Amino acid sequence: MVEVDEKDSSSFTIGNTAQERSLSYVPDCYVIPPSNRPSLAPETADVPVIDLAGLRQDAVRRAQVIKQIGDACRDIGFFQIVNHGICQSVLDGALSAASDFFSLPREEKLKLMSNDVYQPVRYGTSIKDGVDKYQFWRVFLKHYAYPLSRWIDLWPENPPDYREKMGKYCMEARRLALELIEAMTKNLGLGPTYLGHKIEEGMQVVAVNCYPPCPDPEKALGLPPHSDYTCLTIVLQNSPGLEVMDTRDGKWRLVPQIQGGLQVHVGDHLEVLSNGLFKSVVHKATLNSERTRISIASLHSLGMDDKMETAEELVDDQHPKRYKESSFRDFLNFLSNNDFAGGKSFLSTLKDVKT
Repeated sequence: MVEVDEKDSSSFTIGNTAQERSLSYVPDCYVIPPSNRPSLAPETADVPVIDLAGLRQDAVRRAQVIKQIGDACRDIGFFQIVNHGICQSVLDGALSAASDFFSLPREEKLKLMSNDVYQPVRYGTSIKDGVDKYQFWRVFLKHYAYPLSRWIDLWPENPPDYREKMGKYCMEARRLALELIEAMTKNLGLGPTYLGHKIEEGMQVVAVNCYPPCPDPEKALGLPPHSDYTCLTIVLQNSPGLEVMDTRDGKWRLVPQIQGGLQVHVGDHLEVLSNGLFKSVVHKATLNSERTRISIASLHSLGMDDKMETAEELVDDQHPKRYKESSFRDFLNFLSNNDFAGGKSFLSTLKDVKT
């Protein structure tokens, strides 16, 4: 067994990290600055829970739900959804497939090991192992998911039912994302088909995250504070651990678990499209000393090189354009060239446009 010095962050390379080896202490390179550490007793977030059944009812009820979605996007950039149309067996199957993958022998997972953010399928830990200043207590599998027929043969062959179970969930999550984006653009006054073919043929990236038990969860994080580059992200989780920044008072709050519910994050590109009317939610993943948390984030954006820009209809003399255009590839370039936890966000590079 390799001996590891607590002070030596370079020893924790991909495939050989503290969380993968279940170390009984938190090495120094995982210790987060006090300002970003999780609260020992976080307040529970009072976030909207929206019943999506109304989107499939009469025009009056549909309009009410669209307004609820728009209000949540403006206030906090985050909400939970129920009656979303994805059956419980599909949700459970995806979580089971994820758990089974992370339970595989180390050698099997390392077949997909990569620190290259441009790879369409990759296994990794932290953000960029052995590169970033701080390491994070997670392991993950990321893979492209649309079109499914193009990517699914690159997904893990083991466990044997991974492709089937995760594939079903990915198709359902994409259907749901398109439905939500239609409601969001309608709420902005742009109409339900504003993004049209671009979003229908856009990117779906699935981040399957595992946060193993951490011996000292108040010192480390699963993921640092960040917002998603996407239009929106749909998250399925098996237990609480997500904290969101409430922009109304600047406090961090723990998102409660709702059986059968899903979480929806407004991403950077929807904030750009809306000229700041919608808020890209800042969030982080906290840890637990006893429980392994699994989350499956389905991230939806335009195509790799399609530029998201602010809608002209939302720009006037009183509301000048506030953001530069950008693409998914621009985000990957940013991620490749920057420390994810270094304090500079992708969204910050798009702001302060001079027109």
